[in-house]
Parts: sequence; structure tokens; C-alpha cells
Amino acid sequence: MKNAQQELPFRQWGGARKGAGRKRQSARANVPHRPREEFRKGALHVTLRIRREVWNLRTHRCFRALQRAFAAGCERFGFRLVHFSVQGNHIHMIVEAPDAEALARAMKGIEVRMARALNKVMDRSGPVFADRYHAHVLTSPREAANAVRYVLENWIVHAMRNADPAPSGVDPFCSAAVRECGPPLVAQPRWWLLCVGIRKRIERLAA
Repeated sequence: MKNAQQELPFRQWGGARKGAGRKRQSARANVPHRPREEFRKGALHVTLRIRREVWNLRTHRCFRALQRAFAAGCERFGFRLVHFSVQGNHIHMIVEAPDAEALARAMKGIEVRMARALNKVMDRSGPVFADRYHAHVLTSPREAANAVRYVLENWIVHAMRNADPAPSGVDPFCSAAVRECGPPLVAQPRWWLLCVGIRKRIERLAA
């Protein structure tokens, strides 16, 4: 008599289920890995976040390293870094770029420069940025003016969030601070939104 073949139960691993996958290391959601928004001759608000083990960027040693990177990469491939603000663990930028491809090439170059400069200061190797850059296309003079103000006054925003007294004057770690020596850290805007649109918006509000 033949013995019947015994059926062996197989373990059910994998598949879509609640709680599956690598756990997020940070409470902040990462920038989604989807195609970048297409644009032509755009002005953008770009944000870069650094890893937790990287030193505070608002120190003179780290900021000097970033200044060298800004000076070398502020105008490449049609990309122009127009404004910036360096905070403790992130950097805000207002930039101009002819299209998404040129923005990606220029951002890759400036990120490499910043990472190398910061790693040299910290005597370390490895990644510096926590995530891919976030870029938001500015579409109106009002939005552009608000974005520039937000970037240049970002230290006030963080002080208010931490319930600290609001600082006065110009943030020394932003592009609006006066620097009498050394190469320029930013480039002059060339396109209508950051050249004319913002100025007309400010004049309209002052009228």
C-alpha cells in the first residue's frame, strides 16, 4: 500500500502587512522618491537636512566650510544660489535653475562640496545629508517674497518655536549678512520673479 504524501505547511513570510519593512530612523518623514516637478526658468525654495551625528552648522568652523562650498557652487549649469540660511541641522536656499535636470546636477555638486568640507572639519567620512533635497517651485511674486523672508528670518522662526526671545538684526549665518572680503557666496538673480516680481510686490505693500 502506498503511503499518502503528507502536505507540509509553508511559512508565510513577507508580503504587504502592517508594521512590515525597515523602521524609520527619524520622526520626520523623508522626501518622497518620486519624479521631481518639471519647470522652466524657475525660482525654488530648497531645503537640505543633515544627519544627527553631524555637528551644529551654526558654528564658525562649520560655517566657514560651508562658505567655501557656496562660493564654489553658487553659479553652475545655469543654476544660481540667490539666498541661503544655515540653521543648526538644515539649510534653506532660494535658487534659480533653468530646469529640473540642471537643478539636480548643481545640487549634487554643491552637496558634494559641502559634505567634503564638513567631513574635513569633523575629521570623519561618510554621508552628511539625512535625505534628498526638498525643492518647492515658487509660482507668484507673493509666494516668492514670503519664501525669501522666511529663509532670511528663519532664525526668528526657530526662536519662536522654542519659546526663546526673538533675535534682532540680521542673522550672521544667512546670505543677507554683510561680508566685506572673500569671494561672493551667492549669485545675482536674472529672471523676472526674483528680479522684478518681488520688488513690485514689496512696492505694492508699501503703497
